[in-house]
Amino acid sequence: MSKGERVPGANHVRAAVTDEQLDVAAGILALLADRTRLVLLHRLGEGEADVSTLTEISGATRTSVSQHLGKLRLAGLVNTRKDGRRVVYALRHGHLRRLVDEALSVADHEIGHLPAHD
Repeated sequence: MSKGERVPGANHVRAAVTDEQLDVAAGILALLADRTRLVLLHRLGEGEADVSTLTEISGATRTSVSQHLGKLRLAGLVNTRKDGRRVVYALRHGHLRRLVDEALSVADHEIGHLPAHD
């Protein structure tokens, strides 16, 4: 490689990561490793929703959805607000939406490269 050539994907120098960052990132990724939570986060990436809406879109039971949302809330990944008697959920920040979108893009790429079965 000659001087001035760029390595693909090496647009910037990455800062060193701390043990704390790695632990938090691993925890977030572990939460994303559940299909129902991934569905919920993907839907919340489109905007706020209540438990009824999230139950309908996920196909899971209301109890299950509530438990998953509780885990996401305790982890600080979603926020809640009251709207009358309803509790409305939203993603805490756009980084999570992008992370979910990227995970789904990787999945799409992998599915596109699966060998055909006879």
